[in-house]
Amino acid sequence: MQRILVVEDDFDIQELLQNFLQETGYEVDIAGDGVEALSIFIDGKYDLILLDIMLPKIDGYGVCELIRKQSDVPIIMLTALNGEDDQIKGLDLQVDDYITKPFSMPILIRKIAAVLRRSSQGTVESYQSITYGNLLLNCDGYTATMNGNTFELTQKEFEILRELLTHQGRILTRQNLLDKLWRYDFYGDERVVDTHIKNLRKKLGIDFIQTIRGVGYKIDKEN
Repeated sequence: MQRILVVEDDFDIQELLQNFLQETGYEVDIAGDGVEALSIFIDGKYDLILLDIMLPKIDGYGVCELIRKQSDVPIIMLTALNGEDDQIKGLDLQVDDYITKPFSMPILIRKIAAVLRRSSQGTVESYQSITYGNLLLNCDGYTATMNGNTFELTQKEFEILRELLTHQGRILTRQNLLDKLWRYDFYGDERVVDTHIKNLRKKLGIDFIQTIRGVGYKIDKEN
């Protein structure tokens, strides 16, 4: 039986989610604030987390950030915050889906199943390292080295660079990258990809990531 941690401070929503998820066949634990959520998560093994943003003590963004430092467990943000900036912030913290309240329970159940299915499939490609000119990408250690200097990249920055390098000569659209790296159909602002590309160029001082106006990005094949 798959286990889900529901992090929600509204008792009525807690009860609704717990009852519906248990009837669907999931094992469910409840946390009412951010501190309790982190404590329960550390003590247990979960297949997915349903995470509200507006929580007492530590908000959902903080909880997500702390969990992501130690785990890739699928996280679905379930929140009344429906602004574009709120969604982009959640996606930048590597949540797997973002659902706004009020929500349809049957749709939520299907989204949970889809996220769990993708999580169980894992990644197909396996690389130890990738080189491109003076750049060395260590795929096991998630580090990027240029001219002997090692740079800290976020997980998404690293994954975007890896995708471009493993598909040299091919244009990857923003939606390509969102579908692959955010692991679900993205209906928000595609500019989240642009932000990560901008950060990559600035951090590494590189100019070989080409912008294909109105389409996406590519890296030419190395000669």
